[in-house]
Amino acid sequence: MDFNLSDEQRALQETVARFAAAELPDVAKYCEANHEPLPQDRVKQFADMGFLGLNLPEAYGGGGQSHLDAVIVLEELAKISAAVAFPVFESCFGPILAIAHFAPEEMRRRVIPKVCAGESIVAVAMSEPDAGSALTDLTTSAVLDGDHYVLNGTKRWCSGGGHSDSYVVYCKLSDAMGAKGIGALLVDKQSAGFSFGQKEYLLGFRGIPSADMFFDNVRVPSENLIVPAGGFRQLMEAFDLERCGNTTMSLAIGQSAFDEALGYVQERRQFGKPLVDFQAVQMTLAEMKMKLDAARLLLYRAVVNAQAGLPSVADSSIAKCFANEMVREVTGKAMQVMGGYG
Repeated sequence: MDFNLSDEQRALQETVARFAAAELPDVAKYCEANHEPLPQDRVKQFADMGFLGLNLPEAYGGGGQSHLDAVIVLEELAKISAAVAFPVFESCFGPILAIAHFAPEEMRRRVIPKVCAGESIVAVAMSEPDAGSALTDLTTSAVLDGDHYVLNGTKRWCSGGGHSDSYVVYCKLSDAMGAKGIGALLVDKQSAGFSFGQKEYLLGFRGIPSADMFFDNVRVPSENLIVPAGGFRQLMEAFDLERCGNTTMSLAIGQSAFDEALGYVQERRQFGKPLVDFQAVQMTLAEMKMKLDAARLLLYRAVVNAQAGLPSVADSSIAKCFANEMVREVTGKAMQVMGGYG
């Protein structure tokens, strides 16, 4: 078992890191200060560089590379800002995976190439005001009426809500109880009866739009059916890879905070010596590094075990849970060792 990146992967990592450090900090500052998503010209630049859909099949315009390659790219971009990295997250780990793996062939060829070209953004609409972790309690529903589904309901906590061009909407498609009645539709932002609430301002999500979504007798063409009722398990299998994208973002933020803190304590002098010479600071840094390495290994296990498919629910959930807790701890300790400058 080799825990090292290949020469090609290290070269990819270094290339993306140099690009991100040189070109994206000012863009990130603008996005976060103004609560605005990444400008479209930068999204197109990512597409031209092959970042979007890096791990999607070449037959649909993707890069045909591994999930680990996509993790490498996403991490280096997210070290600068989650906001600037978000288009890569959506195109490599987001709901487009449900379309790539489970949607009819016609939809794959219609939707995926536009995402990989930076011409369209697809977000997921899962959670509702009364259905979050208990997702099978969702009440948004669609009824077939001729060659359209009529969709009604409300969605909440949608990353990209109000900005993305289309949405993978989890909904009840039959009267069957729980998961057996749930499927998904692809809904265009411009659909009549589809509206958005006010923009949300969420901690750690500056520059990533979010808004409630309201569906009032929205007519969705029947060819936009991604999976029918009973397809909830398939949707969750695709979501397991999205968990790995979430894990990568947490890892990137934690790693960036650690790197900043490490550089600071090596330069900052107090009581006649650098802060890094104090054992208490060394122990704090060691604890941060342990958590980062553990999160990275859990993430790599999940995506490498998946190969070209989808990760297991166990591998992806363990990685996500650990990384989400790790990033709070590591960023908090980074602030502490930097004192007032944290």
